[in-house]
Amino acid sequence: MTRTYLPGIIAMAAIVVASNILVQFLFGQWLTWGAFTYPLAFLVTDVMNRVYGAAAARRVVLAGFIVGLICSLIGTQISGEFGPLVTVRIAVASGTAFLTAQLVDVAIFTSLQSGKWWRAPLTSTLVSSTLDTILFFSIAFAGSLSFVHPATDVTWAAEQLPLLSIGPMAPLWVSLAVADWSVKLGLALVALVPFRLVTKRLAGYR
Repeated sequence: MTRTYLPGIIAMAAIVVASNILVQFLFGQWLTWGAFTYPLAFLVTDVMNRVYGAAAARRVVLAGFIVGLICSLIGTQISGEFGPLVTVRIAVASGTAFLTAQLVDVAIFTSLQSGKWWRAPLTSTLVSSTLDTILFFSIAFAGSLSFVHPATDVTWAAEQLPLLSIGPMAPLWVSLAVADWSVKLGLALVALVPFRLVTKRLAGYR
């Protein structure tokens, strides 16, 4: 691992650690504070890909995955009001979603980066963020995937409620997923500004 990648690794690790902490704190009814920091991981991956290439981006993703795994293992050993802060099922969902979505992001970005400057970061982030949301929330809470860790009780997530309090009836976890996905989509657009500024500064892209 060279010094060139160190800022990206540090940034990714900081985002993963912060998100694992902030996910414990609610923001309104459907979100946690972690929902606003976690999507920045895609920005870090895309900047590394644009400036240093796909191999560097994948190294940063791997570093983030390892840090996330360590955070999850620590979380499973800390008891909160309702049991471990991180259940085994959530740990599996988090690791699977992060690694899969980030690697898909790298692949899509790499295939599109010869076009307009905004096309690769926007498309890769939108697709990978959607995949991340689907994988995490379904693995973590869907009743049909309870075999991931049968001992984890997620019956509370199956409670039928109006979608985001205004839509048709759906399991609670679906509302959580839609809210999280909406934040990711919004931040994907906002992140184009720092992406453009940082990559131009580091590599002189026009």
